[in-house]
Amino acid sequence: MKFGKNLKKHKVPEWTEAYVDYNGLKKILQEIRNFRRNKPNTVGDSPKRLSMFREFSALTRHDDNLKNQVDIENPVISVHTVQQENSRKLYNTKLLLSPEEGESEENERIFFEKLDNELNKTNDFYKDKVEEVMKEAALLKRQLEALVALRIKVTNQSCVAPSKIKSPVRSDTVEVDSSCQVQRADSVAKGNIPPTENSVDTVTDQENIDEQNRSHIDILDRIKISKTFDSPISTIKGVLKDSRGNGLSYNKEELKEVEEKLKVAFVEFYQKLSHLKSYSFMNLSAFLKILKKYEKITSRRVASLYMKIVDNSYLGSSDEVISLMERVEAVFIKNFLNSNRREGMKLLRPKQKIEKHRVTFLSGFFSGCSISLLVAVILLIEDRKLMHKKGATSYMYTIFPLYSFYTYIVLHMLVYAANIYFWRRYKINYPFIFGFKQGTELGYRDIFLLSNCLAVAALATFLVHLHVKMDSKSQHYETYVELLPLGLIIVLVAITFCPFNIIYRSSRFFLIKCGLRCVCAPLYKVTLPDFFLADQFTSQVQAIRSFEYYICFYGGGKFSRRLSNCNSHDVYNVFYFVVAVIPYWFRFLQCVRRLLEERDIAHAYNGLRYFGTVVAVVIRTAYELRKGTLWKVLALVSSVIATIANTYWDIFVDWGLLQRKSKNPFLRDKLLVSHKNVYFAAMVLDVVLRFAWLQVVLTFDVHSLQGKTIATIFSCLEILRRGLWNFFRLENEHLNNVGKYRAFKSMPLPFTYYDNEDDDDDDDGVIDKDD
Repeated sequence: MKFGKNLKKHKVPEWTEAYVDYNGLKKILQEIRNFRRNKPNTVGDSPKRLSMFREFSALTRHDDNLKNQVDIENPVISVHTVQQENSRKLYNTKLLLSPEEGESEENERIFFEKLDNELNKTNDFYKDKVEEVMKEAALLKRQLEALVALRIKVTNQSCVAPSKIKSPVRSDTVEVDSSCQVQRADSVAKGNIPPTENSVDTVTDQENIDEQNRSHIDILDRIKISKTFDSPISTIKGVLKDSRGNGLSYNKEELKEVEEKLKVAFVEFYQKLSHLKSYSFMNLSAFLKILKKYEKITSRRVASLYMKIVDNSYLGSSDEVISLMERVEAVFIKNFLNSNRREGMKLLRPKQKIEKHRVTFLSGFFSGCSISLLVAVILLIEDRKLMHKKGATSYMYTIFPLYSFYTYIVLHMLVYAANIYFWRRYKINYPFIFGFKQGTELGYRDIFLLSNCLAVAALATFLVHLHVKMDSKSQHYETYVELLPLGLIIVLVAITFCPFNIIYRSSRFFLIKCGLRCVCAPLYKVTLPDFFLADQFTSQVQAIRSFEYYICFYGGGKFSRRLSNCNSHDVYNVFYFVVAVIPYWFRFLQCVRRLLEERDIAHAYNGLRYFGTVVAVVIRTAYELRKGTLWKVLALVSSVIATIANTYWDIFVDWGLLQRKSKNPFLRDKLLVSHKNVYFAAMVLDVVLRFAWLQVVLTFDVHSLQGKTIATIFSCLEILRRGLWNFFRLENEHLNNVGKYRAFKSMPLPFTYYDNEDDDDDDDGVIDKDD
C-alpha cells in the first residue's frame, strides 16, 4: 500500500487537519518535477555525476557514510531555530543555492517553507495534546487515590466477629478481628492496600497497617461522589434534593459503581495515548517519505540533515506518551484486573473488527432470495386477480397492515446500511459519535444481511398466507396460517432480547438500552444515540400503528369478527391518537431534560418545535378519523406551521447549512461531499418530503391504489427522508468534532474533591506504577 493511502487510513478523523499535509507537499514536488523536465540543463547534481557517485559508493560499501559526509561538506539547506516566549521552537529552513539556481528553483523554496510550517504545526499540536494528557493523568491519579481509600474503608466496615488475643508489646488484651485480617490479606495480595511484613501475624503489624491506611482514609474527608443524574434513581433523588445524594455510603455497591466508572475512564485515557503515539509515528514517517521523494526528484541530499531536526523536535524526541502508557498499563492491570495482564490488555487494546467473507456471501444470497420471493408474491396476486375480487380485496385490506410493519422495518434497515456505507466513504467517525464500543460496531454489510433475512422471513410467511387462504384445498390450515404474522413477531422479539452471545448481542443490547432511555425520558441523561434513535421513531409512526393493529387483530376473537374495521372501536381510536404522538413526546421530554442540565436556550426552541408537532399530529389524526371542514382547516394550518419549523431546523441547525458568511454560498465552510449540488438537492428533497402529510389532508385519489397503499407509500418516503437526514446530521456532528479536535468521549469521573488544589501541583503530575 502506498504511504499516502496508509496515512489516510491511520489518521484520527477528528485530527485530520493537524497531520502533515502530505498530498499538498506532493503537489509541490510534482511542480518541481515538471519544471526540471522542461529545463534539463538545471544546475545541480547531474545524472552522470550521480551515477559515478553511486558506483564509487558500491565499491567502498560505505554509501550511507559518504552521503552524510557530502551533506556536511556541501549542505543544501540550513535550518534555523527560533525560541518563542512560551518555550516552544519554530523552525525555518533556508535553501543554500547559487544565484542561478535560486532563480530557477523557486518551487523548492516554497516546498521547504511549507515543510517548516507543517513541522511547526504538528509539533505544536502534539505538545498541546501531551500537556492535556499529563493534566488528565494527574487527575486520574487523584481519583485512584480516592478509590484506594474507599476500598480500605469498605473493607474495614465489612469486618465482623472480633476475637481477643494478647498483644506481645502491651500487657493488656486487644480485640483483633480475624475476618478483617483475612480481608486485608486479600486486599494486600490484590494490591488494593499497601502491604507490610507479617501483617496478619501480630497486632504490632496490624497497628502499622492501620497507621499507613489512615493517611489514605483521610482522603475520604475531602471527596464526594459526583452528581451525574444518569439514571432514574439518581434523577429522582436530585429532584427531591436528597441530602445524601453527595455523601459516601461506604458500601460494596457504591464501590463497584465507582470502580466501573474509573475503569472506563482509564480505558478511554489509554486509547487517547495510543492515538497520540500513532500520530507521532505517522507524521515522522510522512516527513521521511516526503524528503526521500524530494531527493529522488532533485538529486539533492537533504533528508538526513532535516530529519535530524525533526528527530530533535518535541514531536520526535518526546517520550512522555510511551512512558505514560507503560505506567497506565501497570496501574490498570494491578488495580482493576487483579494483576491479570492478559485480560487487562484485552480491554486496553481491543482487536479491530475484521470484515468476514461469509457475511458478504450471505448478504448476496438472502438478497437474491428476498427479490425472488417478492416477484413470486406479485405474480401470485396478479394470477389470482386478488385486487379485482371483492372478498379477496377485503381480505388483503385486513392483512396488509400486518405485513406492512415488516416493510417499514426492512426499509429503515436498508437505509441505515446505506448511511453507514456513505459515512465510511466520507470518513465520518460514526462509531465514536454513537459511542459504540471499539470492535462491536456493525458495518453496512451486517445491517444489509439482517434486513434481507427479515425480508425473506416476512415475504415467505406472506406467500404461504396468501396461498393457503386462496387455495380451497388448503383452507383447513387457515387457523394455523393466521398465526404466522404473530409468530414472526414473537421470534423477532425473542431474538432481540436473547441473552446469549449470538446474532450481534452487543449491538442488540445497545439498541435496547437506547430504546429504554427514550421510553424513560426525561429520567435518563440524554446522549446523542438516545435522541438520534428517538428521531428515528418519529419516522416510524405507521410501524407503531401497525403494531397496535396486531393487538386489535389477534384480540378480536374469530376471524369473521376481525374483518370488521378496527376504527369502529373507541379504544382503538384513542390509542391511534396516542401512538402517533408518543415519539414526538419522547423528543419533547428529552429537550426539557437537556434544557434543565445545559441551560441552552436552543433546547427550549427545539422542545417547542416538537410540542408544535405533537399538536399538529393530533389535529391531523382527528381529521383523518372524523373528517369535516373545520378539522381540515385546523389540520392544514397546524401542519404547515410545524412543517416549516421542522424544515428550517433540519437544514439550518441539524445540517448546519444556509450559513450567511460561508465561503460556500448557502452552505457551510467545510463540506465532506465534493459536489455541492448534492447539498442543494438534499435541501429540496427534504422540503418536498416534509410536506408528504398533504396526502392526508387533501386525500389524493390515485387510480388502482387503495387508501392503505397510499399511506404506506408516503410512510416509506418519510423513512427515505429520515435516511437523508441521518447522513447530513452526522456529517455536521463530525465536522463540529473536527473543528474542536474532539476525538474522545468526555468520561464522568466518580469523585469530586472539596479542596481547590490544582491538579498540576502534584509531586510528579503523572500516574505512578505503585498506585
